[in-house]
Amino acid sequence: QVQLVESGGGLVQPGGSLRLSCAASGNIFSINSMGWYRQAPGKERELVAVITSGSTTNYADSVKGRFTISRDNAKNTLYLQMNSLKPEDTAVYYCNLDSSDYRRRRMFTWGKGTLVTVSS
Repeated sequence: QVQLVESGGGLVQPGGSLRLSCAASGNIFSINSMGWYRQAPGKERELVAVITSGSTTNYADSVKGRFTISRDNAKNTLYLQMNSLKPEDTAVYYCNLDSSDYRRRRMFTWGKGTLVTVSS
């Protein structure tokens, strides 16, 4: 099994910054990609940013230029640096892992989420 533990959420004022972390552990042979998704109240879950094994990144238009996704391969940890936060960034942020285990089975794992609230 694979476990994802997110941290770093909280309350921040508009214009502020937060850094989310997601630590992956367990039966991981290789990582295909890792990403951050978010779900605001009453809305569907949406992609925020993703980073592939080759370090290619992709961002939602709404966060381009403000958010930066990165990975520490040695620690199997994913980060999301969020700057210039807006009230509309308020959501539960989920980490997602696309990986293969030691039997080469592909797995998709979700974290439990961390709440980000942007409010004055």
